[in-house]
Amino acid sequence: MYRISLVALGMSILPTLARADNWPQFRGPNSSASADKIGMPDEWSTEKNVRWIAAVAGHGWSSPVVCGDRVFFTAVINDKTPKPRPGLYIQDLTGKIPPGEHRWMVYCLDLPTGKVLWHCEAKRGAPPTPIHLKNTYASETPVTDGERLYVYFGNIGVWCFDFAGRELWSRSLGAYKTRMGWGTGASSALHKDRLYIVNDNEEKSFLVALDARSGQETWKVERDEKSNWATPFVWENAKRTEIVTPGTNRVRSYDLDGKLLWELKGMSSIVIPTPSATKDMLYVSSGYILDVTRPVYAIRPGATGDISLKPKETSNEYIAWCQKLAGPYHPSPLLYREYIYVLLDKGFLSCYDAKTGKETYARQRIDPGSDKFTASPVAADGKIYCLSEDGETFVVRAGPKFEVLAKNTLDDMVLATPAFVRDGMLIRTATKL
Repeated sequence: MYRISLVALGMSILPTLARADNWPQFRGPNSSASADKIGMPDEWSTEKNVRWIAAVAGHGWSSPVVCGDRVFFTAVINDKTPKPRPGLYIQDLTGKIPPGEHRWMVYCLDLPTGKVLWHCEAKRGAPPTPIHLKNTYASETPVTDGERLYVYFGNIGVWCFDFAGRELWSRSLGAYKTRMGWGTGASSALHKDRLYIVNDNEEKSFLVALDARSGQETWKVERDEKSNWATPFVWENAKRTEIVTPGTNRVRSYDLDGKLLWELKGMSSIVIPTPSATKDMLYVSSGYILDVTRPVYAIRPGATGDISLKPKETSNEYIAWCQKLAGPYHPSPLLYREYIYVLLDKGFLSCYDAKTGKETYARQRIDPGSDKFTASPVAADGKIYCLSEDGETFVVRAGPKFEVLAKNTLDDMVLATPAFVRDGMLIRTATKL
């Protein structure tokens, strides 16, 4: 058995209302993966600039989310789940169901101290479907609206809790086979009074909208897709609000009633990264490492119908630009200020002008000894933070010139994308007990 730790990095605790207090979903507000004016230190270790460490039993690669002084995250307790190892897998490609009883857990911690305020068990029993050795049954990040916490456990179901840990509603969405038994990983997205969930699988893929208050199904659309792991993205652009769903067969965008607005083909055979956007441009990508198609697209608002590029095209009426070999496999690209940063699994960072797609710098190796990256990069105060699976965080200066400012080591495996809060960062690591 091993434990999950949340490591809080930063300087001093500020008054609750002095800074932005919320990191409500995967990659934070608007899925931007960025924050500013938080005063993050450049350097830390297991002892330096660490405010607290909280160890909680369980397995999970979901990211922490924060509302005010509360930190929420999920885990699954099972003593017989094997420990994952860093890097790409040539062997052990097929998923398995770990033996024994599993307990799907939700935790709430006090942000200033790291103390567990409450924990609750959403479900207990045997998993209905297998997972890859490197995946967990708690890889989907929760989301909060400031009053309630919404927890999606893939093929297990979705739960809603109040901030005292009381279950308000729950429902099963079915259990479906995934490619080679790798399991699920796409987090849910919340917009106003609806929770949006994509489950792309080998049997019956769908996008569903649930009423956030009751959990009742508002609408559901079937998808011509097999397994994908990309979190849906709610794009509030200059013309309308859209639900963007990356997929191997098509990137598709739906309106708030589930009507298809536009679609785009030309992704790689495995799609994982989450989109990002401004009001005037949407960025989608995929980059399975063995594919010849690994694109990053920049898409203008207002698209309709099939907007796919023709052969040899890199732009059209709605696609502002495309870098056909720039896409990442696991980490989501980072849109920060005027640039798009692409972190590749093998430890290379590229930078592109977000408006034009022009390459600012190409595939700079972050560190000669680090070649395993899964967590998405995040940014704050003019710096990019790239976390390796070996527990190293590389601090890179944001902007058109590549420069590594610091390397910080926590000596634990990291797959979860970190969260910023106030004057610090929450990093989730896996540690043997």
